[in-house]
Amino acid sequence: MTTPALLPLSGRRLPPLNLGASAFPHHRATLRLSEKFILLLILSAFITLCFGAFFFLPDSSKHKRFDLGLEDVLIPHVDTSKGGKNLGGFLIHGQGHDEHRHRWVEEEERLRNKIRADHEKALEEAKEKLKKSRDEIQAEIQTEKNKVVQELKKKDSKPLPPVPLPNLVGINSGEPADPDIREKRNKVKEMMKHAWDNYRQYGWGHNELKPIARKGHSTNIFGNSQMGATIVDALDTLYIMGLHDEFREGQEWIDKNLDFSVNSEVSVFEVNIRFIGGLLAAYYLSGQEVFKIKAVQLAGKLLPAFNTPTGIPWAMVNLKSGVGRNWGWASAGSSILAEFGTLHMEFVHLSYLTGDPVYYNKVMHIRKLLQKMDRPNGLYPNYLNPRTGRWGQHHTSVGGLGDSFYEYLLKAWLMSDKMDTEARKMYDDAIEAIEKHLIRKSNGGLTFIGEWKNGHLERKMGHLTCFAGGMFALGADGSRDDKAGHYLQLGAEIAHTCHESYDRTTLKLGPEAFKFDGGVEAVAVRQNEKYYILRPEVIETYWYMWRFTHDPKYRQWGWEATQAIDKYCRVSGGFSGVKDVYSSSPTYDDVQQSFFLAETLKYLYLLFSNDDLLPLDNWVFNTEAHPLPLRVWSISEE
Repeated sequence: MTTPALLPLSGRRLPPLNLGASAFPHHRATLRLSEKFILLLILSAFITLCFGAFFFLPDSSKHKRFDLGLEDVLIPHVDTSKGGKNLGGFLIHGQGHDEHRHRWVEEEERLRNKIRADHEKALEEAKEKLKKSRDEIQAEIQTEKNKVVQELKKKDSKPLPPVPLPNLVGINSGEPADPDIREKRNKVKEMMKHAWDNYRQYGWGHNELKPIARKGHSTNIFGNSQMGATIVDALDTLYIMGLHDEFREGQEWIDKNLDFSVNSEVSVFEVNIRFIGGLLAAYYLSGQEVFKIKAVQLAGKLLPAFNTPTGIPWAMVNLKSGVGRNWGWASAGSSILAEFGTLHMEFVHLSYLTGDPVYYNKVMHIRKLLQKMDRPNGLYPNYLNPRTGRWGQHHTSVGGLGDSFYEYLLKAWLMSDKMDTEARKMYDDAIEAIEKHLIRKSNGGLTFIGEWKNGHLERKMGHLTCFAGGMFALGADGSRDDKAGHYLQLGAEIAHTCHESYDRTTLKLGPEAFKFDGGVEAVAVRQNEKYYILRPEVIETYWYMWRFTHDPKYRQWGWEATQAIDKYCRVSGGFSGVKDVYSSSPTYDDVQQSFFLAETLKYLYLLFSNDDLLPLDNWVFNTEAHPLPLRVWSISEE
């Protein structure tokens, strides 16, 4: 999963319409006035309006009219005896002036009578209202509010074209025959249950959970609204683990409460991979239409982010106003490669499900623009200015800020049933440049991927970069020059290096970043790089390497990580990240990240499952580990 380098960022549904005191807490005393008095105020305003309309009705002397037949025409009042000069006003040309004046008088009288009748009816209704009890009045108010909410929902729910679900394989299988492996898989399932149950009890509806404080948590990537990120992110993990009661809990919350019409500024990238990816995966696995509808609604809210001079989207967008902007720290207002380059999978599926090519066109425009640009040393810098179309500072990384861009080039090719050869070529070219300029061996023989900064290589690798071992293995088949074996071996070497970063800590959990300088290898040096926030990337690579090699060491390494997480990150209220993996008595960051349920636990569960659970011949995982089916729609054949 890709996350901007400055994460974790500390700190994101429109609540039900509430016009009572709780909606305006600073005015509680005023709002305690009886509903009867408020109704009388409203009634008096209505009566005033009625009488105003009555007294200010135009009369016939103004030569206005309410209803004329099609045969009637207004013509200027001209005195022909004075040379045809227009004297002002109009005459009726048709059936005669007197007849029409008579009709006007009748029409005015009819309207006056109607206003009187409406006035009397309103008075009678008000008298009846005032006879009702406080509870009855409140119940009627709530009923009217519910009607308004339902009407708004109907207005926002456009019918989608019927699209057949692809032939889905391997969504309810994977039970291992080996009792030891089955026990380990069940342990992972129990950890998922612990994480979910505590979120359900203490953070329900919030984006994430603070498991020690036992309350909801959020970060600025989700804006200022409670959008239930953990619910959406965890759905497919719950489903494949067979936790169907929990899955239905999440589905019910999403159906009733997930609302994107909020005045909230969110990360386009994070909302796409977690929310749209999670909703699409839940739809494909379960077939429940609500997930598809919600995904399309949210996608429509993200589209204004693409309204830039280049079509490169802003990093953030306000879901209500559509106003976008970039992170202030990102190279003079640049967009980030990993963020605008990690939309392709989800947006292609959106075009398939809606029949609307707008989503596909947006991401293909990004690709075409990148193909035209010069790339220093064949590398893609991490920053691109959406106003000028120029690169920002020359910083290239396969970790934070760059990582999932490369992943999505490969997966676009896989998702298209290997028909999108353009994406495969871009991937191959990029990987060759990365291998030439970024991949090195340490003095101790560890293969690592450094970062290119302004013409020199920084010998540091991030936890996020560890996903690349799995990517190399996944892309080995189909690589140019018959180098499949080479890239599978490269994936194994990266997996080994990342395992060492875990094994060389006190807690057997990997740090956020680790260096290869002098005698320091695969070890974090700075205090602010020693934390572990329940990240999945190392375990992700273990799983891919297991699938492609069935070498038992990957399951062993995965079990080591499982035990370490359960021992050092588990608290009574869920799971928490730790601040120093080299300390024997670590302190907690008190955040249960949504990606822990979406990715870390899912990859561990798949690692201890048979290969017939979500087989890679039928599924491709987005960067948040949400599985999407292959061969849904081959764009190149359209």
